[in-house]
Amino acid sequence: MSIRVVVADDQDLVRTGLVMILGVQPDIEVVGEAANGLDALEMASRLRPDVLLVDIRMPGLDGIEVTRRLAGEGVADPMAVVVITTFDLDEYVLGALRAGARGFLLKDAGPELLVQAIHAAANGDALIAPNITRRLLATFAGQAPAVPVQPIDPLTEREEEVLALVARGRTNAEIGAELFVGMSTVKTHVASLLTKLGARNRVEIAMWAYDTKRARAE
Repeated sequence: MSIRVVVADDQDLVRTGLVMILGVQPDIEVVGEAANGLDALEMASRLRPDVLLVDIRMPGLDGIEVTRRLAGEGVADPMAVVVITTFDLDEYVLGALRAGARGFLLKDAGPELLVQAIHAAANGDALIAPNITRRLLATFAGQAPAVPVQPIDPLTEREEEVLALVARGRTNAEIGAELFVGMSTVKTHVASLLTKLGARNRVEIAMWAYDTKRARAE
């Protein structure tokens, strides 16, 4: 079954390019295009795609606000959103992740990483461009220590390992390969982390790892 995607970008050439890249993938179907934030919100709400690929800077509503309304805290049926932008700014990255995005890419990331991000989001994973992930970790590492929020129950040693890999943007398959465990085992550990941390998605798991200094730059 194809992954249904809506692409939202106010630049016609960029939007067309993204649609072309995704359109040649055998398991991805672009079901809609939007040129501004309001249209993106309406189209995504109406079509309920598997993934919304949205630019940050758009007229009407910016991509972060679109993400917040579709995937943010309190949304009953959150959508998988991948944010893509030209602007490599920390406040954009953090804003998108806090709003509920499952991925964050720069427009020069390349077709391979774009397709990986779409697949990851559709599968419930989160993919952040590796260079951005490293900088985020460095940024958090340089901040004054915060009082960590304790999980509902203590994390097991294996859960700590999975937590660190999720925070580095690894997919379930990559985590399984690195820890020599099956996909079902990885999914069980991720589900346990979601429950223990009160997180809604993998990005919130990663942000908790950063906040509590459990994740370090590679």
